[in-house]
Amino acid sequence: MLQASPVDGIRAFFEGVDSFGGQIGVTVAALAAIWVLGWLLLPRAASRIRGSSIQWAVSGAVLRAVQFALVVGAGVALLYTWGYGTVVESPGNYLEEDFVFAGRVVGSLLIAFGSYAAARFLADAVTNLGSRADWMTEHQEEIVLRTSQLLLFGFVGLVILGLWDVNLGGLLVGAGFLGIVVGFAARQTLGSLIAGFVLMFSRPFTIGDWVEVGDQEGIVTDITIFNTRLENFDGEFVVIPNDRVSDRAITNRSQKGMLRLKVDVGVDYASDVDRAQDVALDAISECTEVVDAPAPQVIPKSFGDSAIVLETRFWIDHPTPPRKWRAISAVVRSVKTAFEEEGIKIPYPQRELSGRAETGGFRVHEGEAVSDTADPRPTEQD
Repeated sequence: MLQASPVDGIRAFFEGVDSFGGQIGVTVAALAAIWVLGWLLLPRAASRIRGSSIQWAVSGAVLRAVQFALVVGAGVALLYTWGYGTVVESPGNYLEEDFVFAGRVVGSLLIAFGSYAAARFLADAVTNLGSRADWMTEHQEEIVLRTSQLLLFGFVGLVILGLWDVNLGGLLVGAGFLGIVVGFAARQTLGSLIAGFVLMFSRPFTIGDWVEVGDQEGIVTDITIFNTRLENFDGEFVVIPNDRVSDRAITNRSQKGMLRLKVDVGVDYASDVDRAQDVALDAISECTEVVDAPAPQVIPKSFGDSAIVLETRFWIDHPTPPRKWRAISAVVRSVKTAFEEEGIKIPYPQRELSGRAETGGFRVHEGEAVSDTADPRPTEQD
């Protein structure tokens, strides 16, 4: 005599509902149970749970597990109600096979929802770490979270496949060959991906920084694992692959929080250089766009063609292109006004012609400068 399993009784009940009205009734009851229990009562109960991040993660996992079980149970019930289920009759170990199958299903569900709870706990832990650690940016939080979740779900998938007696050796070999093929086909994409991870953790710049990458300059608007986006000063958005960012020189003008600017000004050779230095320094110090510390400097730089070149050095804080040009404009106006008030001449470019002393120098002959050794009379041509 065959021993009937509890599953047989459930199957027999739903297969016995053969009238159309009974089928409609069971369908409505199943959908109502899913809606009321799974999406009205249970979420409200889970939302009342207060406590540690572990309790929050476990409650969320239990909620999703119950919702999933309700959907699966209702689906199986509807299949048998509408005649799509079949009763498998087999002599011998029918009850044992049912329990093995049920054990695998329950084990898979427990592992899946345990991983879901671990993923939620991991997200909460990474968020707390990012809020406390000054060295971690939002993009680094995201990349750490996504990488950790990917490793977690990959491990869980392997465990579930092993639970169902899937040949993992053949699967891993196939995945290895697929990885080789994909690696050769997408070398540049993988290079950008790896460079994106390097940029995320080396942090040469962050969003909002004013940077120069190779021959491109602008404000960083986004950093992804594949490319970096800049907005240049013409309002254009420039997308640079991360592998091209990592192999070029990067100039970050915002990381220090301050930027030194330089403006050259020339004074006449007849002017007092020390006095011109003091006047220029006082003029720069009066500009509100220039910070007091570090203090501005005025350095005699070189002998120009027409003037002594003074290099003015000054700093601005929170550097941006508009702040840079406002500061330069203010310094130029202030120094020019101060030199005019003090009578310090900023000379135009000019040339001075002189002859050698042993030749008697130059003299003007009919509007032209000629040497005393030269014959001013025209030469007759034969």
